[in-house]
Parts: sequence; structure tokens; C-alpha cells
Amino acid sequence: MQGHDLTLLTQAAQSAGVIAMSFWRLDPQVWHKADQSPLSEADLAVNTHLHDVLCRERPSYGWLSEETDDKSDRLGDDCIFIIDPIDGTRAFIAGETTFSISMAVARQGQATAAVVYLPALNRLYSAFAGGPAMKNGAEITVASTKDIAGSAILANKAAFDSRHWSKGVPEAERVFRSSIAYRLCLVAEGRHDAMVAFGNINEWDVAAGSLIATCAGARVSDVRGETLHFNKYPPHSYGVLAAPGALHDKLRARM
Repeated sequence: MQGHDLTLLTQAAQSAGVIAMSFWRLDPQVWHKADQSPLSEADLAVNTHLHDVLCRERPSYGWLSEETDDKSDRLGDDCIFIIDPIDGTRAFIAGETTFSISMAVARQGQATAAVVYLPALNRLYSAFAGGPAMKNGAEITVASTKDIAGSAILANKAAFDSRHWSKGVPEAERVFRSSIAYRLCLVAEGRHDAMVAFGNINEWDVAAGSLIATCAGARVSDVRGETLHFNKYPPHSYGVLAAPGALHDKLRARM
């Protein structure tokens, strides 16, 4: 079933990408939510399209999306779509290329099929549980990095604040990309060594990317080292850490 779900996610992501690109760099209307995070008309258009397509094909699946009011009845669903219509909305509004459409299916709390699509770059990352991680149809794997020193870690500036690292801030290069899902995929393909984010991280930001990184050989957990679970209430994890196994352990030991 995971393979069928992955095919559905892939097709839906590609058609949603066409919609996103119809707004990109064309001054879309923008609002701000209560937390002051931006929301564009492209987010809403992609969300509506994905809901129509996916729920028509899998009417028994629950729905969790950043741009849909959350309903507690999803908690009783065995299978659920977890969607971020545009992850990296600030990058999208700024006309940058590194926004993504992040989509996953979770069964009984575990991600089983995932797609992260960057339409402006024509990059499609995908995986299903037990299978390989893929980028545009070619298998990808994590880097072989074992040591913190000299590694490249995807994180925002706040993540390198000393308050998060009781045993010392990593001696590593900090790299930033707006989309958390894309950061996880960059770890999956070995372009960067690790990614870390602190605080409450929403499920729609990490569900797809965490499966892709795991299938590529990364160890993915929250920042306490615990396995990520999905379709919870509230729908977030306590941070996220993704890296090859030895590097993951060393970073976790610093926290």
C-alpha cells in the first residue's frame, strides 16, 4: 500500500507545483497569522488542491495540514495525510527557489510514504517505509561524516545559541535553508551532514522529510533522542535532529 500512496503523493505534488509556480514571483497576496508567520494566497490554493485530490482518492484517511483548521477527529484515524502546502513561505514570497511542498502518509503514528517537492528547482525527493530514498528517481544516501568538527549543520541562528548546548556549541559550519523539509532532504542526499531545530516543531514540517532522511540512512529523532511519532495532539515534536548515526549520537550528547 505504501507504494500506491507514494504514487498518489508524487502525482499530487507535481500538479500542486504547477499551482505554486503560477503565483511565484508574481506578487501574491500575503497575510499574517496570529503568530506573525506569513500566509500567501499560493499556500491556500495549493492546500485546497491537495485536499481535493488526496481526499478524493483516499476518503478514509485523516487530514492534518498547516493551512486547515485542525480537528480532533483525526486522532481516531489509522491513516492520515500530513501536509505543508508550502514549507518555506517566506522564501516563496521573497522569490527564492528553496520552498517545498511537503506531503506524507502516516499509519498508526509512523510515516510510511513521503514526498518533498521543490517545483522551482524541479527536485522531487521521495521514500516509502522499507524502501530507498530517492531524488528525481535516483537513490540517495547520507554522508559518512562521524565527527562534529568540520561538519556542516543545517540550522537557524537560534539553534546555535549556547543555551541549547550544555557541553559546548558544535564546532561546525552553520548553513540555513528556509524549508525544514528541504533541510532534512539535504541531509538525506549527503549535501550537508546534519540538521537540528529546537522548540516545538510542527508535524507537517518534518513528517515527510524525516522518512526520506531515515530511508537514506540517517538517524532522525527529537532533540531528546526519542523517536518521532505523528498524528498527535498537539501536532508537534520537541525539536528534531537528523544525522548519520555516529554524528547524531555526538550531537545529542552535547545537548
